[in-house]
Amino acid sequence: MSVVMDAMDAPHALRIVARTVVWPFRWLGIKGDPTMPPVVRALNALGPAYIKFGQVLSTRPDVVGPDLATELRVLQDKLPPFSLEVAKRSVEDELGHPVADVFSEFSEPVAAASIAQVHKACIAETGEEVAVKVLRPGIEKAFRKDVDAFYFAADTIEFLSPASRRLRPRDVIEHFDGVVTGELDLRLEAASASEFAANTAKDQGFQVPTVRWEFSGRRVMTLGWAEGEPLGDNDALDAAGHDRHALGNRVLALFLSHALRDGYFHADMHQGNLKVAANGDIIAYDFGIMGHIDEYTRRVYAEILFGFIKRDYQRVAEVHFEAGYVPANQDVDEFARALRAVGEPIFGMDATRISMGRLLSYLFEVTERFGMETRTELILLQRTMVVVEGVARSLDPEVNIWDVAQPVVEDYIKQSIGPKALGRDLMRTARVLARFGPRLPGLVEGALIRQATPVEEVTRRNWALVLSTGLGGACIGAAIAAAILILS
Repeated sequence: MSVVMDAMDAPHALRIVARTVVWPFRWLGIKGDPTMPPVVRALNALGPAYIKFGQVLSTRPDVVGPDLATELRVLQDKLPPFSLEVAKRSVEDELGHPVADVFSEFSEPVAAASIAQVHKACIAETGEEVAVKVLRPGIEKAFRKDVDAFYFAADTIEFLSPASRRLRPRDVIEHFDGVVTGELDLRLEAASASEFAANTAKDQGFQVPTVRWEFSGRRVMTLGWAEGEPLGDNDALDAAGHDRHALGNRVLALFLSHALRDGYFHADMHQGNLKVAANGDIIAYDFGIMGHIDEYTRRVYAEILFGFIKRDYQRVAEVHFEAGYVPANQDVDEFARALRAVGEPIFGMDATRISMGRLLSYLFEVTERFGMETRTELILLQRTMVVVEGVARSLDPEVNIWDVAQPVVEDYIKQSIGPKALGRDLMRTARVLARFGPRLPGLVEGALIRQATPVEEVTRRNWALVLSTGLGGACIGAAIAAAILILS
C-alpha cells in the first residue's frame, strides 16, 4: 500500500486512512499469489472491495505512473477465474435447465474480474452469440467481510481523529455498501443495462448490448456479444485504424452527456468494460455500478463545470455556497481564490504536464481548509469523472477535458437553466398543486386551527375555505399562464 501512496504523492491524512484499512489484514498474515506483481498481489489478497480501488488507479497513469497503471490493468478483467464446471453448475441452478439444452456452445472464461467472470456462448435455439456473466462462488461473503472491515476502519478513524468526521467516513462506507449490494444481484444489473440502453439509443457512436432476460437471473446474466477491440489495447486500436484522439474525446463527451442529460450514467467506465466496434462505435458493458443524480444536482454540477470552463471562479464559489457544499460561515471570496489556484494551472499548462497527484492533494487541502463535508450523493459522479478522464488520457495524453466538456455543458445549460426550463418547472409545480387541490382546504384549516381560539372557530373555517381555494387556484393559474408565456 505504501507503494501506491508514494506513487500518488498522497497527503498524510490519506496515508493514515490506507494504513488503518490495511492493518487488520497484515495482522492476519494474508500473503496472496506470489506470481503476481506486488501491488496487484496485495490488492487481490485483500479482497474484491480493494480490487475496485485498484481498478480506479489503473486508469490513472498520470497519478500512479505508467508502469504501475499497466500492472493494475490485470485487476480489470484478467484475474484468476474459477472453473468452467462450477460456472456451468451456477447457470444450471439459476436457469433450471442443463447448460447443453440452453447453449449449444459455452466457452472457458474470456474475462474474470472481482465480482464475476464472463463466458462466450451460443444460444441453442437461435444460434445467437452471447456473453454469459456468472457471479463468483461465495462472493457475497467475501464482500461482506471487506465491507465490515471498512466499517471498523471508518469508526476507528472517526474515534481517533475528530477532524476526519467532516469527511463522513461511515456515511461513505454505507454508500459503498449499498452500491455493492446492488452489484451482487445480476437481475438489477440487467435492469440497469436495459434502462441505460433505452436512454442512449440515439447516441451516435455508442452501443449497449441487448439483455436476454429469459437467460438471466440473480447470479447469471446474458447479454448480446460485444465484438470489438478492448479500449485499453492501444496497439490493437492503432492496427484496426481507429482514431484514439477521437475515441478519447467521445468517452468524455458521452459520460458528461449521460450524467447531465439523463442523470443516469455508467459508473464503472474503465477500459475493461469498454470495447471499440469495427465501425468505431464505443461499446459499454458491465452495468453493476450505475450512478444517478437528481435534476437539481445536475444543474449545480453543470454550473460548476461551466464556471471552470469560463474561468469564472467567483461564480463557481457562489454555486458551492448556494448548494450548501461549503459551510455558510466561510468566506466566498477566499474560496474563489482557492479555486483559482486549482483551475489556472490546468488551463495554463499542457495536459501532459499536469500532475493529477499534486492537484488531488491540493484539492484535499482546500476541502479541509474550508470545512467541506463529503457529499455521498456525488461520490459515484466524482469517482467516475476521475476514471473517465484517465481512460481518455490513456488513449491520448493530450486530451483536454475542458475543451470536450464545453459544448456538452453549454447545451445542457441552454436546455435546463434558461427560460424554457423555468417554464417547465412552473408547469411541474402547477401539476403538483393540481393534485393537492382537493386537500388544500383541509391543509389550510389544519394550519389555522393550531393558531385559532374557540371564539374564532366559525370565522376560521370560512377563511380556510376561501384562502385555500382562492390561493390554490391563483397559484395554479399563475404558474400555467407564466409557463405558456415563456414557452410561446
